[in-house]
Amino acid sequence: MFTVLLLLSLLVTTCTSHNLSYPHFQQLDVKQTSKDSNEHQNSKSTVTETKWKLKVVHRDKVSIFNSSEDQRSRFNARMQRDAKRVGALVRRISGGEGRYEVEGFGSEVVSGMEQGSGEYFVRIGVGSPARNQYVVIDSGSDIIWVQCEPCTQCYHQSDPVFNPAESSTYSGVSCGSSVCSHVDNGGCHEGRCRYEVSYGDGSYTKGTVALETLTFGRTLIRNVAIGCGHRNQGMFVGAAGLLGLGGGPMSFVGQLGGQTGGAFSYCLVSRGSQSSGGLLQFGREAMPMGAAWVPLIHNPRAQSFYYIALSGLGVGGLRVPVSEDVFKLSELGDGGVVMDTGTAVTRLPRPAYEAFRDAFISQTTNLPRASPVSIFDTCYDLFGFVSVRVPTVSFYFSGGPILTLPARNFLIPVDDVGTFCFAFAPSPSALSIIGNIQQEGIQISVDGANGFVGFGPAVC
Repeated sequence: MFTVLLLLSLLVTTCTSHNLSYPHFQQLDVKQTSKDSNEHQNSKSTVTETKWKLKVVHRDKVSIFNSSEDQRSRFNARMQRDAKRVGALVRRISGGEGRYEVEGFGSEVVSGMEQGSGEYFVRIGVGSPARNQYVVIDSGSDIIWVQCEPCTQCYHQSDPVFNPAESSTYSGVSCGSSVCSHVDNGGCHEGRCRYEVSYGDGSYTKGTVALETLTFGRTLIRNVAIGCGHRNQGMFVGAAGLLGLGGGPMSFVGQLGGQTGGAFSYCLVSRGSQSSGGLLQFGREAMPMGAAWVPLIHNPRAQSFYYIALSGLGVGGLRVPVSEDVFKLSELGDGGVVMDTGTAVTRLPRPAYEAFRDAFISQTTNLPRASPVSIFDTCYDLFGFVSVRVPTVSFYFSGGPILTLPARNFLIPVDDVGTFCFAFAPSPSALSIIGNIQQEGIQISVDGANGFVGFGPAVC
């Protein structure tokens, strides 16, 4: 028996045998995890030690979100946002209702507004002189946009709305430009290219297509195509807009191209954590030595998303009896496994989820059960516990790598009275989504140029 004694241990190994003899366990620090989830701090600093590095903060740390709400209320709001996100992803990838065309960049995008996005923010400078703004990072989107003056209709954000008239580098895109020529059914107003993105829940952003300078730490990136939204409505309360990190050509990563080698790395700081380790870094220097690399899978029907080859699940060091076919991407682009920063809770096809959940339950019979909460059907009453012993939970990837999660990434507090739930849920389709709760505290690197995603080796 191998016992992991550290709460935030991360084990990434190459599998030599999928049939280990005895379960693996680790300790969940109940008291500290509950405390961390209740703490809220303001944070507006930008990391500038290296030119392509930014600090990542959870929405709960942005001042506009700090409130007197209890943990259950915040949890319920997060699950509501998450349900919208998952529903939109499934509809978009399936090609059904919920798929919308961008009238501004000529590439498909699904807004975090409808998807319930807005979990993790970075602070960047927009224009010259740079005006600092919070923007949502979204690995499933290819759009970059911010709210702009004159603001005919804007939602409330934590910083002053960006005013293009005060920027010496703002340049509206003309109707005859190459950018505007890629716009499907693009509009034109007074010689300027217009964009409009509409969403199924009534949210939208409308405005001008422009080239502008963005500032990341000490680095200026000039002539970035952005949407300057003059009429906006939706769920992005607090953030100025969105920074798309998807795999398409009009995302921030796609526009940078050779400047960063198609590579970036991020670490999502744990919810409520005192850690300042949440980072977003661009460039090949962000690719770590010693990571466990998993091939990216291309889905022509959803080029923005990062698909990876998940082959199985493990509980307590034992592989769950689920066919690898459950996780495969079909020739028609259905199913598969997506890494998504905007989804909170990992979704698995129902047969895989139920086998996974049952395996976890069978190894936690020592813990008192609690009633289901929201989308979670497996919860525990840990009131009064300082720490508990729980089985390890692992993702098995094709080719051998295994990612074993920290305990706080799969058993999470949902209220102020000690209720913890198994943080996975069944998917409404064949699509699997690895959400940000499971990604927190783990260094994740995307090498789009060479077609790999890396896990670790750093724990942040």
